[in-house]
Order: sequence, then structure tokens, then C-alpha cells
Amino acid sequence: MEFNYPPGATPIDPDEAEGLKPLHITIQSELDEWEYNNILNAENWAFSGKKHPDFLSISFICQLHKKMFDKTWHWAGKFRKTEKNLGKTLVFHISIDLKILLDDIKYQLEHHSYPIDEIAYRFHHRLVSIHPFPNGNGRHARLMTDILLVQTGHSRFSWGKAQHRAAARVRKQYIDALKCADKFNYKLLAEFVRT
Repeated sequence: MEFNYPPGATPIDPDEAEGLKPLHITIQSELDEWEYNNILNAENWAFSGKKHPDFLSISFICQLHKKMFDKTWHWAGKFRKTEKNLGKTLVFHISIDLKILLDDIKYQLEHHSYPIDEIAYRFHHRLVSIHPFPNGNGRHARLMTDILLVQTGHSRFSWGKAQHRAAARVRKQYIDALKCADKFNYKLLAEFVRT
């Protein structure tokens, strides 16, 4: 199968590509649809009204990724083993950086260090930067962020969907906002998540 990547996407290396579960998939549009349905099932699980008391744990982060991609990839829920074009965390630091992030977020929530939206979009940016999985990190980080918001009694982000713009334009705006956040400028990300 030949993969087509939109700008800012993480390429799948050949070993990871071997982890594709549905062998009938041969083109990118089939894979996109299959993953989309897999992710919808994970969203239904995440927002079924059930509380997830351990949502700020490494095990939950992995469990969510697994639920999002378990029907698509054999490596769903497992940390990447290769360095990627995105993400600032080396493979052997993933668990350490995730633990630091989760401890920081717990502290920020407990002490109301920032308004909840700011805690959430900063969490999202850092989780994307760690880039724990071979693929699906942006989608996973957006869903994790929405879980954080809902579990703390707040509404999910709209992630640019309220603008009713073409998907490619929304994606570009999202990538641009993340690049600005890389330079500690969160203005575009703060605007994007609620528009």
C-alpha cells in the first residue's frame, strides 16, 4: 500500500506499515475511512458517561490510543520505537516525559494554575510534542484533551470545526498554531481550539 501524507503528518516507516491489520485495504481513502470508524468507537467509549478516574495516567494514554486504532494497527497503544520528523522526545524518554507532563497537569488542575482552557491546550501541545506513538498522535492528543476537559466538567474543544472551512485549511491552521506554540506563543492555538 502506498501512503499519502498531508503536510505535517508523521510518515509510517516500513516496519510499522507491516502492522496494518485489515489486509483488504489497498488505498489511502480506505485506510482513512477505516481509521475514522475505529476512532468513532473510541470516542463513544470515552464519552459514554463513564468516569475515567485514571485518565491522567500513562496506562490510560496507551489504552485510549489502543481503542482508537486497535482494529487498524497491531502496534496500537504501544510507544514508537523509531525517531520521527515530529516530536522532540527521543524514544527512550517517552515514558519519562509523559510522567512529567501528567504530574504537571495534575498540579495545574489542583492549584488552578491557569484557566482550564489554557491547561488543556498546553497539555495538548506538550502531548503532541512528545509524540509517543508511531502514528495518530495529533488525533490522540485532541481526544485526550477533550477527555481532560469533560472529566473536569467542561465542554470539549471545537478544534477549528466551527469555522466550516475546508479540512486542508483547518489542518494548516492547526499545524501553524502548533508551530507557534513550539516557540511558546499560544495565541493561535488558544483561538483555534474554540473556533
